[in-house]
Amino acid sequence: MTVVEQLKTDLTTAMKAGEKERVSALRLVLSELQKAAKDGDGDEVSVLRRERKRRLDAAEQFRDGGRDELATQEEGEAVLIASYLPAELSDDEIGAIVAGAVTTTGASSPKDMGQVMKAAMAEIAGRADGKRVSARVREALTA
Repeated sequence: MTVVEQLKTDLTTAMKAGEKERVSALRLVLSELQKAAKDGDGDEVSVLRRERKRRLDAAEQFRDGGRDELATQEEGEAVLIASYLPAELSDDEIGAIVAGAVTTTGASSPKDMGQVMKAAMAEIAGRADGKRVSARVREALTA
């Protein structure tokens, strides 16, 4: 079952259960996925990651503005979206991929970070946040 099919099934279930907030969040995500597919970007995982990141950024801005109730709502939507994403890589798995990328590229200093990031992100293929990978690459190249 594809992510879109799963979302549609969950949307129907949420509508029958009368969960208005969940229905709203699912409709927004489904809309974004359909729009991306129409535009030719069929990568559902990247769309879900982008939407999750948007919700987390919005929650942070709401917290900074003193609107905790809206921040909580956005964080809830981010958790909902995250439930449709594949499992993230662990720090150990990221470390192993980064070590392999350092060896493959022959990197030896922080100046080579771009090459290592390119190689590592190609292998990670969206299964981890770029910030986490960047931190591990930085550690590997400064050690």
